[in-house]
Order: sequence, then C-alpha cells, then structure tokens
Amino acid sequence: MEVQHPAAKVLVELAQQQDKEVGDGTTSVVIIAAELIKRANELVKNKIHPTSIITGYRLACKEAVKFITEEMSVNVDKLGKECLLNVAKTSMSSKIIGADEEFFSEMVVDAMLAVKTKTPQGEVKYPVNAVNILKAHGKGVKESMLIKGYALNCTVAAQSIRRRVTGAKIACLDLNLQKARMHLGVNVVIDDPDKLEDIRRREIEITTERIQKILDAGANVILTTKGIDDLCLKCFVEANAMAVRRCKKEDLKRIAKATGATFISSLANLEGEETFEASYLGYADEVVQERISDDECIIVKGTKKESSASIILRGANDYMLDEMERSIHDCLCAVKRTLESNVVVPGGGSVETALSIYLENFATTLVSVYTFNDIRLLESNWL
Repeated sequence: MEVQHPAAKVLVELAQQQDKEVGDGTTSVVIIAAELIKRANELVKNKIHPTSIITGYRLACKEAVKFITEEMSVNVDKLGKECLLNVAKTSMSSKIIGADEEFFSEMVVDAMLAVKTKTPQGEVKYPVNAVNILKAHGKGVKESMLIKGYALNCTVAAQSIRRRVTGAKIACLDLNLQKARMHLGVNVVIDDPDKLEDIRRREIEITTERIQKILDAGANVILTTKGIDDLCLKCFVEANAMAVRRCKKEDLKRIAKATGATFISSLANLEGEETFEASYLGYADEVVQERISDDECIIVKGTKKESSASIILRGANDYMLDEMERSIHDCLCAVKRTLESNVVVPGGGSVETALSIYLENFATTLVSVYTFNDIRLLESNWL
C-alpha cells in the first residue's frame, strides 16, 4: 500500500511488526490502535497534552498486562492437546479456512508438535520455518495433507538417477554445475584447430572435477540452486547418487539447518584451491522422490539436527492457495507461541471485555494518588 498519512503509516507498520513478532492478530492490533488514536484525538481537542495521554495509556497498558498475567492466564500443561486445537480454531475462525477448522486445526497442531527441538541450553523450541508449505492446484481444500519430512517441489535431474537414498549424506550447494565457460571479454587465439577440441574438453572436465570432489567427500544426495549440465549427470549415475537442480535457495537453507549441512556457495578455500570437506555434509534417514497429488516431490525424512514437517495445500486457484497459506502460517505462529510460553487466556473477546471492566474500576482509584494539578492525566485514564 502507498500510504501517505502519518497515522495510517503507524497502523501499517504496527500490523507488519505484529506479523513479524507474533505472526497472528494483525487485524486486532490495527482495530485497537485505531480506537486509541481516535479517543486520544478527542482528548487533545479538549486541551489535554499528548504527553499526559501517553502517560495514561502506558499506565493502563502496565495494569492490563499485570491483570492478564495474574488473573486470566491458564497453564497449557493442565489443558492438554484440546487446548492447542482450540487455539488453532480461534486463529482460523476469521479466515478463509474457518469453515474447515476441525480438519486444519489437527493438521497445524500435528505439524508444530512434529518440529519440536531442543536448544543446547535445554530450551524447547518450535520453529515455524521447519514447517514447509507447498501449494498444488486442483481438488478440494480437504484434500490437503501433512507429511512428516521436508518436501521440495523438485524432481531428480534425470530419469536414470536413483529416486530413493537411505542414510542420506546431503550436500547443499549454491553452485552452477554446468559446463564452465570463459568470462566475458576473454579472447583465446588458436592456431591449431585440434586445440579447440582440447579447450571444450577442459571446460567439461572443470565441472566434472568439482562434482567428483563432492562425491569423494561421501555425498550421495546433491541439492543445488542452479543447473547441472546434462553431460555431467553421468557422474551421479555412476556414483549411484541423487542429484536435484533448480531448488529454491530459501528451501535449501532450511534443509541445511535441519540436517546440519553447510550451505556452500563456493568450493574455493583460503589458498585459492577448490576443495569439499565431509564436514559440510548434512544427514537424514532417507531422501525419496514421491508422487503427491499430481506432482512429484523430493521428501527429506528423518533430518538429524532439527525435525521437519510439510503441509501440501490443495485449492482451486492461486488466490485461494495464497490466502490459505497466509492463514495456515498465522495458525502455526499462534500454536508455536502457546507451546513455547505454556500459557493461554480465554478467547472470543472475553479478555478485552474483562480488561474494559477492570480498567474502568482501576481508573476510579487514581483520584487519591494525584494532586489537583494532575487532573488532566486522570481524564486520560478513563480506559
């Protein structure tokens, strides 16, 4: 949106910040903020200084947080999985998938529980990025499915390459494994026509040597964001390794994190030589190409460092799938927050109603605290 008005800009930034920090509740914060601005504007018209209004808002915020923490929060451990399902349903109720909330809430909760990880400090984390969301056209919304493993919307580079690797050692590359070509502006003058063939052969050998170094390190699954030359595919077939090209960089970074691999963008070391070490490899129980719905997908199962899950969404068109993806992401974030904090509050607007009554009563208790000169501040505490 092209927003010019300063107050509108604040609301847009607020929605973006809420999406970044929490993942859900963007509409709610905009509605609340807009109402606060509206009421503050009326107070300013009554000659109350903005500083006094902001002080009142801050005091109300502090009291509201204290009231929610002490009076309204409930521990999730006591409530069980049913509580997580209700959190997901509450998040979905205002979205496009609200009609199928029973089906999707199960899927979202199972996906988040599947990606549970422990940090070296012993903290339990539920990374939303470990849940990959793929979109496929056709069929009904309820044909969507959850897969245990990280799914890539790619296929193997050639028909003769194997489609299942158990005990996978994964190399994640940001390299172009196509025939090496001279840089622009480089001229080679040849007197003997036979030398031309030598140059062509050497161009292919440079790439095959790179591939051989990766295979010699023990890699049996090679994933790259760029291309693989058809002439070099023979190396992978002979080594009985799986090769996948044109993967999304974002996907490869997540796979590298989940498997413990190092995302490599150059084979050159500090001495200027090209090397590939076994420590760069990631590990997974199995990498397999499977047919899911109408497409073939590569699925990385049993990732060693972090668990992973994938949700395949089905829908009529791009617009619907995009909206479904946004809704699922919001639900995942809501469930993640619940699992990591282990605390929930009642939904359906009950928190807002309770706060309204509490703050209204609290405002009446402030009269004895301030002097007559601070009456302006009291007027802002009507909340």
